[in-house]
Amino acid sequence: MQSDGFFIVAVDGGAASGKSSTCRALSARFGLLHVDTGSYYRAITHRLLNLGVDPSEPHAVEAALARIDLGTRVADRSAAMVIDGNTPEDEIRGPEVNANVSAFAALPEVRAFLLEYQRSQARTARDGGFAGLIMEGRDIGSVIFPDASFRFFLMADPKARVQRRAAQGQTDSIQERDRLDSQRKSSPLVCPEGAVQVDSTHLTLEEVVEKISEIIEARLGETSSSG
Repeated sequence: MQSDGFFIVAVDGGAASGKSSTCRALSARFGLLHVDTGSYYRAITHRLLNLGVDPSEPHAVEAALARIDLGTRVADRSAAMVIDGNTPEDEIRGPEVNANVSAFAALPEVRAFLLEYQRSQARTARDGGFAGLIMEGRDIGSVIFPDASFRFFLMADPKARVQRRAAQGQTDSIQERDRLDSQRKSSPLVCPEGAVQVDSTHLTLEEVVEKISEIIEARLGETSSSG
């Protein structure tokens, strides 16, 4: 917790573990800027594919990244990536991006390229007058913000996550993405030491949000009373 009350919430977890829905609800509840870093990796993947770059060619990836310009657009309490002047939306959820995003995300060149950009969203949140930042991804509490005020790790069994993706009208190889994300050498998907684990398999969204909110509110209350 910062001395001015600004706080950062890190939420990690595998695909379809409930991160986005939970973070959007918590963003509204606590007045936080929401950042979905998965969408950032998808946007980069979409751009690199459009540039004809293959993830098996890291030198070509690095050269392409050097020509990419990043910005941020804040709307509805969310920070979207502006990449080379455009904000990709529905196209980053297509099957081609689904099939390639883990391969691109595994590259140290891509992760290094996005590291400071992701961290800079804390400044975006401050400048925008938000009470704090809530960032979701796979290495937020372990790499991006290891000193975050709050760190959570969402889990759900594979069957439940596949059903969630299907309900969203998306096809995604959940277990394969988990395997790739967990085994990559650069910033693998892990539950950060000390993070609060929340299994959402048998919980409603409202129950997950309430569970996490109680933890945040208790800590904020302690800080307020001690201050």
